[in-house]
Amino acid sequence: MQAVKRTVLLLAVLFLAVVGRAQQPKTVGVEYFDSVEVGLLTCAPHEEVYSLYGHTALRWHDLHTGQDIAFNWGVFNYNKPYFVARFVFGLTDYELGLADFQPFADYYRRWGAMVSEQILNLKPAEKQRLQALLADNLLPENRIYRYNYFYDNCSTRPRDMVERCLDGRVEYDPRRDYEPSFRQMIREKTRNHDWATEGNDLLLGVRADLKTTRQEQEFLPENLQYDFDHAQIRGNDGSWRPLVKSRRVVVPPGVQVVERDFVVSPVEVGVALLVVSLLIFVGEWKRRRTYKYWDAALMTVTGLAGCVLFVMLFSQHPATSTNLQLLLINPVHLFYLPSVLRRRRTHYWTVVLVMLLLLLVGAFFQRYAVLTPFLALCLLLRYLIHKKSEK
Repeated sequence: MQAVKRTVLLLAVLFLAVVGRAQQPKTVGVEYFDSVEVGLLTCAPHEEVYSLYGHTALRWHDLHTGQDIAFNWGVFNYNKPYFVARFVFGLTDYELGLADFQPFADYYRRWGAMVSEQILNLKPAEKQRLQALLADNLLPENRIYRYNYFYDNCSTRPRDMVERCLDGRVEYDPRRDYEPSFRQMIREKTRNHDWATEGNDLLLGVRADLKTTRQEQEFLPENLQYDFDHAQIRGNDGSWRPLVKSRRVVVPPGVQVVERDFVVSPVEVGVALLVVSLLIFVGEWKRRRTYKYWDAALMTVTGLAGCVLFVMLFSQHPATSTNLQLLLINPVHLFYLPSVLRRRRTHYWTVVLVMLLLLLVGAFFQRYAVLTPFLALCLLLRYLIHKKSEK
């Protein structure tokens, strides 16, 4: 508790210091900002799931007074009521937090994650303007914002701050040969975490497979870092200067242990599910009877997963509202479950065939989660055996 109080006190002191300077322009001349370095911090990913995409912060380093602060737009409280539900619906609130730079750097050093800094080529008047923007953002009524994973996050916020403080505008190098989709970029970051990839692919819809612009790609810190390295500031007076003055590593990379999420991967689960379905299919073919409890198991899994996808239609998260996997994975299976268990005559298996055909067409527009085609094959086997038993 004492540590928490000290941290809160430190943040309050830093907050008052920054706001105080911003609110006293008459006592602080522009020349004061000659001794200030402003850096964009890019933090490499580490093995915690929330860090797989990296992180971005702004560093305010006063070389004269020694004040060294990290401005971090990635602060959230996972202990708040209904945090998981709010996150699912895209209602998660993040906030701007302050931290002494050294503890901020030590956190990544302990994880073995590299932190690099790009010293921004800002004029004293631009630094003064940035300080005022940061002080305003730190006000209680401004520091909390509605987090949007692709369009408003810890990477886009510092970028916008920097762009707003300039006497001119940033001219970025175009990357016409690099137009990945959001899904491709996310998959690259979760390549060592199969189940994180599977969860993302299940929840993200067709919009995640569209080509992205340079600005959209900057939701990932490493892409923003690359763009800053290749950007120029075009001043209002027509002058040009590089956005980044220099670059250095402030936390060298350490040793990271890559651990698998679970013993089995989604592919292995899918293969096992299909093998069991094939064995049951062969047994049913020989005995000329169907196993209703296997039907019920597949219908329950598909229906419950479909409830999750259906709920995501109402989420504020981008790229989840049009998910073509709903053509198969939807709550309709639960509606027909009682009839199948009672072996009543039903149109369910015809409905399944239609859903499978629509899912096949949808595959031309959206990349599916690994388990989706395995589940489709299992349901196709159930359709075939039930149609045979009806003859």
